[in-house]
Amino acid sequence: GRSSVTAAPAVICVSSHVVRGAVGNRSSVFALEHLGLPVWSVATVSLPWHPGHGRATRIVPEDSHFAAMIDDLANSKFLGECGAILTGYFGSAAQVEPAARLVAALKAKNPQALYLCDPVIGDSGGLYVSEAIASAIRDHLLPTADIITPNRFELEWLAGKALPENPSLADASLSFGAKLALVTSAHAMMAGSTGNLLVEQSSSTLFEHRMLDGPSNGLGDLTSALFLGRLLKGEAAGLAAERATSSVFEMMASASKAGADEPRLAADASSLIYPMAMVHSRKLFRRDKRSKP
Repeated sequence: GRSSVTAAPAVICVSSHVVRGAVGNRSSVFALEHLGLPVWSVATVSLPWHPGHGRATRIVPEDSHFAAMIDDLANSKFLGECGAILTGYFGSAAQVEPAARLVAALKAKNPQALYLCDPVIGDSGGLYVSEAIASAIRDHLLPTADIITPNRFELEWLAGKALPENPSLADASLSFGAKLALVTSAHAMMAGSTGNLLVEQSSSTLFEHRMLDGPSNGLGDLTSALFLGRLLKGEAAGLAAERATSSVFEMMASASKAGADEPRLAADASSLIYPMAMVHSRKLFRRDKRSKP
């Protein structure tokens, strides 16, 4: 007879496209598809490679064209196939509002749909997008997100203050209204380590591994996609965060050992599904100050 297995929900990924390398949608789409989830891929900008490798021509779609295409998706008879949307890097501030409309349309069609906002705006060197893009993400997208995955520096910029320890990261990450956050490059507690901080309503957990010298471009995109994909497959947040952290650490170690300048998606695809790297986890409980007594 016919298979009774429900089709896996598609994920809409709105981020950058590079011709060579593994950043933005190149890594997000690959990771989600390897977890068995179909992807609708929307390019906010096209580049030959990550600009960190040298001069890179940016092709940003015309704002009106981008908005029209997003509205096609929002009004599409296929929208019901989608169970989640992930937004990452934007090429122009005018792209943000159409993306917010798409999130609203998906939620109207499927109230269970998840929206993960990865506010890709900067790192320890500061903002690497215009302040207009960063503010638009903060004002139009963050408040509607179910899950956010900022790095520590992005979270400090969005919160408008220094967040010198993990409890302050945890409080800030839920202050925008998300139910779940995974803060990358959180404050490590072991020397020579780096970690991701999973923040849930009543507790937070730090997943740490040792620092590596290796290509770091695209690792945030990969972490967000793996975390979302595993949640969509029904994994608990703690397991999803631990496995996503393990996968990314393993891929970084492999790329570092190979002397590669980008994560090696094809060579290390099995690490996305069955990561073996050990990750040290510790629970940091906290009372949620915003909950009623």
